[in-house]
Amino acid sequence: MPLAILSSRANRGIDAPQVIIEVHLANGLAAFAMVGLPEKAVQESRDRVRGALLNSHFDFPMQRLTVNLAPADLPKEGGRFDLAIALGILAASEQIPTRNLSDYEFLGELALSGEVRAVHAVLPAALACKKAGKTLILPRSNAAEAGLIQGLNILPIDNLIQVCAYLSNQHQIEPYIACNDQAMDIDMADLQEVKGQQQAKRALEIVASGGHSLLMSGPPGSGKSMLASRLPSIMPPMGEDEAIETATIHSISDNGLNPKQWRVRPFRSPHHTASGVALVGGGSIPRPGEVSLAHHGVLFLDELPEFDRKVLEVLREPLESGHITISRAGRQADFPAKFQLIAAMNPCPCGHLGDPRCHCSLQQVDRYKSRISGPLLDRIDLQIQVPALPLHELSQKVVDGETSEAIRERVLKTRNWQLERYGKAVVHFNNREIDEFCPLPDNAIAILNRAIEKLKLSARSYHRILKVSRTIADMAQCTDIQLPHLSEAINYRRVTS
Repeated sequence: MPLAILSSRANRGIDAPQVIIEVHLANGLAAFAMVGLPEKAVQESRDRVRGALLNSHFDFPMQRLTVNLAPADLPKEGGRFDLAIALGILAASEQIPTRNLSDYEFLGELALSGEVRAVHAVLPAALACKKAGKTLILPRSNAAEAGLIQGLNILPIDNLIQVCAYLSNQHQIEPYIACNDQAMDIDMADLQEVKGQQQAKRALEIVASGGHSLLMSGPPGSGKSMLASRLPSIMPPMGEDEAIETATIHSISDNGLNPKQWRVRPFRSPHHTASGVALVGGGSIPRPGEVSLAHHGVLFLDELPEFDRKVLEVLREPLESGHITISRAGRQADFPAKFQLIAAMNPCPCGHLGDPRCHCSLQQVDRYKSRISGPLLDRIDLQIQVPALPLHELSQKVVDGETSEAIRERVLKTRNWQLERYGKAVVHFNNREIDEFCPLPDNAIAILNRAIEKLKLSARSYHRILKVSRTIADMAQCTDIQLPHLSEAINYRRVTS
């Protein structure tokens, strides 16, 4: 049969569109043409495939060979199509049978020796393959990542000869059996290790319960970074859909995915020299940035005023919408970005405002704080002071602090309460849901109005105070928001107002 048709998957953002690989042999001078918008690495597969076939003791047909990668207008990247192209050539030249090829999808880069090497961004392809109801044949080193998709039939291979023997019914390949339970056994830092700072720990519990953002202001060494790094230890565990969505983003990133940590909420802490593209994503081939890599997890920005102001401004849209769209001349990609922003800053350039050691002028303090725009501060739900720890608390042993596990149980109870009542975390309320679920008693309305006038808060801050009040009430298992809940929420808006 001079024509063979196989299936593979391309990589486009977090999607994996199907690519049909058509291989045709015709009479004429020996030639190898590849069409279908292949980029340089795909074009070079001609040499990899030829070397792999010859070194695997197959014949390379000396005819006019045409490989079409459809759809023609979809850019094709990387070496992920090598295996399918090689098998297509063997099937078209009748060196392997063509029956049942439509039941499989193939991924893998070929070495000249015929070995099959790992490829990038396997998880989106595995998810799409399952939806298509096909069996995925891919390199053994990618099997653990693809195995995160439950119900997908995976055949891991080591070399080209192995898969050809399987397709010729001369050898059986044992399906990959995933073992994902071990992914939960991750040792995380415990909040009990942080001495003192009870108000900050209370704020962290509120943040974890409702999915809110937080800004901590305090002198160097007060424990802001320690507190932030322990937030994932008290957050609710990720559900199956959340974990798959987050793992998919990491799969397409430059660093790839560690299958053993796929259920661990991400904690991203970019350096303050990071660019806007590093935060939100970009590049000629759009890649996810830190806001997407922190999806369903924590994005921690330490030394917030040290970030370039223009870089910080790119956070405003994803904080509101929960996704980011990267547009380039020839491509566009949409990445989810539902992260919890945790930021830390010093109260002044030297960090010791109000202390005899501080020699910062009022102008220097104002200029330092003005590096963070008002619209960005408006989007941060809780803003607290983290004072320096007294010496007697610093020197004593930690014996009375609550463990992360104990706090996490309360957080999970609150989050389940929210899911039962509202179907979502409080932070995701829209304006209609705020009106429905966050009504205030008359005495609380008067207090809130006075706070809005005195602190000169915006309408966005007004809504965020109501959301935080709702979370605090949910933590107390109260159906209605009471004055103490509102008062505490207002207290968390005083730092930068």
